[in-house]
Amino acid sequence: MIRGVCAFAAAAVCVFVFAGENVAKPGVNLLKAQKPGFSLAREYRPESGDFALGEYWVSEKYDGVRAFWDGRRLVSRGGKVFAAPEWFTAGFPAARLDGELWAGRGKFEYASGTVRRKKPHEGWRKIRYMVFDLPEHGGVFRERYAKLEEYAADSENKYWSVVEQKAAGSSEELEMRFAKIVGEGGEGLMLRRIESLHRVGRSDDLLKYKPFADAEAVVIGHNPGKGKYAGMTGSLRARALADGKEFSIGSGLKDAQRKNPPPVGATVTYKHQGFTENGIPRFPVFLRTRNEEPE
Repeated sequence: MIRGVCAFAAAAVCVFVFAGENVAKPGVNLLKAQKPGFSLAREYRPESGDFALGEYWVSEKYDGVRAFWDGRRLVSRGGKVFAAPEWFTAGFPAARLDGELWAGRGKFEYASGTVRRKKPHEGWRKIRYMVFDLPEHGGVFRERYAKLEEYAADSENKYWSVVEQKAAGSSEELEMRFAKIVGEGGEGLMLRRIESLHRVGRSDDLLKYKPFADAEAVVIGHNPGKGKYAGMTGSLRARALADGKEFSIGSGLKDAQRKNPPPVGATVTYKHQGFTENGIPRFPVFLRTRNEEPE
């Protein structure tokens, strides 16, 4: 098995909780599974001084497609089964794994387009399943990580790797690491509390550190454009997934996206510069449509 595909490779860690058994049984539709829940990262703000860095391990935040290995299939966070080739998952551990399907820095669109196709294909050979948690292990993160390393040592499959974790160190060391990763084209860092149990929801056990704040929203409408954008979409009317606040996103849209905007119901990622007194994102900028579900 190939390890350390990317130093400090990690992601917005998601923890999945299933109400029942997900292993396929006779008569069960293999294209569907129970929709998993997942943990949400809070923003790491170095200026706040609220976090004891000695309690955290750090890894690179990379951009992939979230996927849960249920012991037999790779499942999206929406509960759909990815059409992964048999050779891709052959020899995966029987335990349920939490990770992301990743194609490298700056290659989210390739990863998304590859894993969402309806049938297995050779494009998966450029994908790696980067695993960062064992949702049902029951131990703290330090123990779960150790168990993942055991699984990795026993596996000969080169298409999955355990995300490398290292001590966060001092604030100065963290800043140097952050600058290095971002300078090399990475998204930023993820910090995970070493002694934390896995849980669904947002908490300080999981932190993301990026050059800018980003979030997700659902498109609920399209505002018509004016002037040079007449006849096109001027901005997206959106509802934040985190708190349901409604606002418009106009900046960041390319002309092609204004002519053919993300449809109502689509999930989009945007960046912003904090919030107003009413909790509305300040200066939201469209980044992309989050296409992560299999077709």
